[in-house]
Amino acid sequence: MNNMQQILARAQKLQAKVSETQKQLEKEIVTGTSGSGMVNITMTVKGNVQSISIDKKVISPEEKELLEDLIIAALNDAKTQADRIYEDGMKDITGGVQIPGLF
Repeated sequence: MNNMQQILARAQKLQAKVSETQKQLEKEIVTGTSGSGMVNITMTVKGNVQSISIDKKVISPEEKELLEDLIIAALNDAKTQADRIYEDGMKDITGGVQIPGLF
C-alpha cells in the first residue's frame, strides 16, 4: 500500500509541475517569417496571434496570391517554433517520456 501512495504522490507532483510549466509556456512569444522578412507573424506558444507585419512591396492586387502564400508560410513557421518550445518545455519535466493524457 505504501508503494501505491508514493506513486500517486509522485504523479500528483508531476501533474502540478506540468500545469505550472504549461502556464509559463503560454506566455512565450514566437515570430514566424516568410519571404525574407516580408511577412512576420508574432504569436504565443499557445497559438494566439499577437501581430502581423506585411511589407508594402507585397500589398497590391497583382500580388494577392503571393501575399496569401507568405502569410500561410509565416503562420506555419511560427506554429513550428511554438510547438518546438512547448515540446522542449514538457520534455524537461518528463525526461522525454510521453505520458498519455498528461499534456
